Amino acid sequence: MPASAHSEYIDSAKTPEVRGIEIVTESERHGRARDLFAVWAAPNISVLNFTVGASLTIMGLEVWQSILISIAASLLWILPGIVAISGPAAGTSGSVIQRAIYGIRGNKVVIAFYGWFISGVFLALNWVASSFMGAELLSRWGWLPKPAALVLVTIVVAGITLLVAIFGHGLILRAYGFITIGLFIIFLVVSGFIISDIDWSFVQPEPLHGVALWSAVSIGFAIQASSPLSFSNSADMARYLPKDTKPWGIIAATALGGALPGAAFYIIGVFMATIVPPASLDAGIEFALLDMLPMWLAPLFVIGVITTTIALNGMTTYTASMAFQSIGIPIRRIPSAIVIGVLGAAFTLYLVNATSLLSAVNLMLQVLILISAPTMAVYVSDILLRRNRYDGPGLFIENSSGPFWFHGGWSLAGMSAAIAGAVTGSLFMTTEIFTGPIAAATGFVDLSVPVSLIVSAGLYIAFAGRGVSRQLAARSQSESCTMTANTTQGVTP
Repeated sequence: MPASAHSEYIDSAKTPEVRGIEIVTESERHGRARDLFAVWAAPNISVLNFTVGASLTIMGLEVWQSILISIAASLLWILPGIVAISGPAAGTSGSVIQRAIYGIRGNKVVIAFYGWFISGVFLALNWVASSFMGAELLSRWGWLPKPAALVLVTIVVAGITLLVAIFGHGLILRAYGFITIGLFIIFLVVSGFIISDIDWSFVQPEPLHGVALWSAVSIGFAIQASSPLSFSNSADMARYLPKDTKPWGIIAATALGGALPGAAFYIIGVFMATIVPPASLDAGIEFALLDMLPMWLAPLFVIGVITTTIALNGMTTYTASMAFQSIGIPIRRIPSAIVIGVLGAAFTLYLVNATSLLSAVNLMLQVLILISAPTMAVYVSDILLRRNRYDGPGLFIENSSGPFWFHGGWSLAGMSAAIAGAVTGSLFMTTEIFTGPIAAATGFVDLSVPVSLIVSAGLYIAFAGRGVSRQLAARSQSESCTMTANTTQGVTP
């Protein structure tokens, strides 16, 4: 286990956080479960959700159908809530905790791909929205041509995001409450200006029926479900909480923080699509909004878009910065954050010059389900099987003497469950570039999310159940022996 010098690790908003995956000791634990609400609300008060919500109407769904889908998808935030409770239990990053699922070596493969590469993709996906908006405003004002403005905004936003990630947990915990309030006010004012123009009696000119309806419903659900399923990093933000913090408090604060603003902005996007021509939505509903807002409000709106992006990507970069350490690369957390930020910025510069926002967002969100849904399913299943009891020090024993070495460093249960869920989910997936054979046979109904979740969770419980029970029994016996020895020697446990 990495050494933890108490004087070295100070969780403050005023100093860069040098702690990486090292265990947070009991003396360093602090905070309350309810603090997590703002941590997750700030990134999800997002104008990008306007675009995603509006895409449901573009697919041909009625307003009430789109609202139900948004609510149903937001219920999946319970899963990141459950994942969050493993942080205080183990006292370390989720990228380390998952060694209990995939094994020491198997986890390196999973985290090497999902923990930082996919994080870079998500960074770009969110930076694209702010880059488009900031560049649009600068070009309208005549300050810079659009291509130069795109590059400038991307670099500036990426730089600020990196500062958030470098200062880390202390800054996020302190600042995101104020950011949540500020963003809520900005987007509430924006919504107020356009609400009178919304067509409340809107109905689709050609309502969908039968298989076509279920295809649109399933695809829309998959796109929105990808957001909560992607936040398997929730344990990282909760790991500083005292070990005796009530699990349900952590689950509620995390789930409600993500679900409430997410669903609200999806639904607002649904209504906005009733007054914005479909052709205008291809680049994102944000641009149509710029034309509908008074001149004084447009800059505030763009600032809100950029701030949301920084909040979300700051957290993503922060948690992803620990991925390098968890897979054994000898790098400190701050340099790791810089590497991930550069990767995301480079991908952003490619996207802003190569594609439209709507097509990029929807396609990437759907495809990433094949990774996020299976890994989320096995993570939650492991927490339930272990009753959230994790051997923090044991997670750092990276050899055959450790409890999570399994078979040569690989957990066959974890790896096979995740892979099987991804493969099976692909058979039921419908996207612009790929359609699984079962989805095609059923009229392009996309069941990739429920299938991936059910298959991965079911297989993991079946394959790992007995092994986890043996590990818990062995740990309980060891703790009992230690307690007996301490009592015999007159040591208070």
